[in-house]
Amino acid sequence: MTIDLKNLSPKELQALIASANAQMEAAHAQHVSAVRAKVDALLKNADLTLDQVYPRRGGKSNKGPKAAAAPKYRNPENATQTWSGRGKRPAWFVAALRKKGVTADSLLITISAAKALPAKKAVKKVARRAPAKRAGTKK
Repeated sequence: MTIDLKNLSPKELQALIASANAQMEAAHAQHVSAVRAKVDALLKNADLTLDQVYPRRGGKSNKGPKAAAAPKYRNPENATQTWSGRGKRPAWFVAALRKKGVTADSLLITISAAKALPAKKAVKKVARRAPAKRAGTKK
């Protein structure tokens, strides 16, 4: 079957693309189901399970949701906002770190008395620039 694509209108090309995509998805689904049937037959003949052949990390199964991590950091301005330290940093955490003298250690929920004081940051000395000369003035 040869189709001359140069003679097709844009509508006909779109219909052809849609038809080809549908056919490709159907062929892929059938291929997956055929491979799955072969794997199931092999496992049944060997009297094994997929978990025995491909054990999951740590031997744990993926049954049920993971337990929520305990909060590690607390927002000093709003005690109801906490973060476990996992995943993307929340906006309040990033904003707090931008403040002078605030470190991640100072936002920890379990802070020892030694860490309660904010860490001192080194102060950079900035060289002063000479005032810019104005155009048109003579010295």
